Amino acid sequence: MLTKDLLRVSRRGGGYRPLFADADDEPLARRVLGVYREHVGEPRATLEAALTDLEREGEAFKLIRGFAKLLDREATFETRAAVDPERVRDAVFRRAEERGVVTSDERTAVLREVADRFGVAADEIEAALYADLDDRQVLATFEPRWSAAGLVEQYNLSLAQTALFDATEVRVRSADPKALVSAVKRLRLMYEIRKVPDERARLDGHSGPPVREVIVTGPDALFRRSRRYGTRFARLLRTVAKAPEWYLEAEIDDRGTERLLELDAGDVTVPNVEPLAEPAFDSGVEADFAARFRSLDLDWDLVREPEPLESGAYVVIPDFAFDWRHASFRVFFEIMGFWTPEYVEKKLSRLADLEDVELLVAVDESLGVGEEIEALDHRVVPYSGSVRVKDVRDALRRYEETLVADAVADLPDDLVPDADAVTLAELAAEYGVSESAVEEKSFPAHERVGRTLVRPAVLDDLRGRIEPEMSLSEAEAVLGEAGIDDASAALSALGYRVEWNGLSGGTVREKDAQ
Repeated sequence: MLTKDLLRVSRRGGGYRPLFADADDEPLARRVLGVYREHVGEPRATLEAALTDLEREGEAFKLIRGFAKLLDREATFETRAAVDPERVRDAVFRRAEERGVVTSDERTAVLREVADRFGVAADEIEAALYADLDDRQVLATFEPRWSAAGLVEQYNLSLAQTALFDATEVRVRSADPKALVSAVKRLRLMYEIRKVPDERARLDGHSGPPVREVIVTGPDALFRRSRRYGTRFARLLRTVAKAPEWYLEAEIDDRGTERLLELDAGDVTVPNVEPLAEPAFDSGVEADFAARFRSLDLDWDLVREPEPLESGAYVVIPDFAFDWRHASFRVFFEIMGFWTPEYVEKKLSRLADLEDVELLVAVDESLGVGEEIEALDHRVVPYSGSVRVKDVRDALRRYEETLVADAVADLPDDLVPDADAVTLAELAAEYGVSESAVEEKSFPAHERVGRTLVRPAVLDDLRGRIEPEMSLSEAEAVLGEAGIDDASAALSALGYRVEWNGLSGGTVREKDAQ
């Protein structure tokens, strides 16, 4: 972004149009880059003088200073002095006050005294006295990420971002609003999504899903139109501009006059430079919940920001979805947190229009709308501070009961696996169901040993191969050849126990042997 004093816009026809740079400005961008490269090792004041000379040649002041503002971030300025300037000033001013310095000769004498104390020359003390002031700092390194064309591209993005500083509302049309909504939520802005009628949905070259319009405002915009969220709107533009096709409108408060800013993919693109890493989640509440839920390794896969859901003329993108691993079944999950009461009311109206959707809503208890959501036939998980995984797990278990019951009903009463030994997990995967769906079935050709099904003939063979006093490692090797990993359950079924010998391992004993 640039500073507002460097903003260049046209207000022709009542609009608000940034004056973008183009290919004709690349030679100027190249010259500004050259000025920086030529002044490595020089004070900032010398660099500034060279930029001023460039302006005097008739070039646009704001454009040059806009380029320079961006290039300053690619430069490193440092203080170069023989002695720390703050220490020098303190010593010089104290001594000057003690001596009552009035003349230049007296000043020179003080500088020599201080120089002797620090063990440097008087002229080095003179140079260090104000070496940390901005205009005396030295351009130490300059390593720009951009060519002249790239600098123009970055300038246009920054100029458009600066134009959004005074925005009160932003509207973006996109065929895929998911990335945009994710950024909106990270920036703690409010939004709603509506479907755009076909006659208004024109995006150059667009073909595909219906176009959506994301309307973005600040949290207090429900009470009054405010410019206080302009910097957040500006940061949002980088995400908008990454899409291949987009169109943006913004209401601008231009010193009390309302103007319309319009941008599209032909105006702004994101330079091919990796930006600073953005957080993976929209909030700490979401990140904390996702990490704890996934660590449980349940039969549900957690999906972040699933497909949009139609809600009348609008669209809702829930925070998460839970996908049942053993069937095509999805439960959507929304976390209602920092919203204002008015925004919650608007959200409730969207939820009311969702049909044939299983929705689980975690509601901050301070909002006091749990009963209203339950009245909409959506399940509620109240929370304070963080969402309890146990509460979500309990809510999902109600769905599991139905899903498992349906799966059990579809399975035969007797299951006869082909393998001599197979775990319940492997058998469940073979049938495409959860373990709980198979574990209550009958297995006429196998015996259940822990969570493994084993043919009786295999167990008979093992009784002849495993003997008392055999080491546990030897017994595990024999069981492994038979396809059995659960040594403890298998040895118990064969009438054995393990006697542990400290860290050295264990020995197989008969259960009744002491």
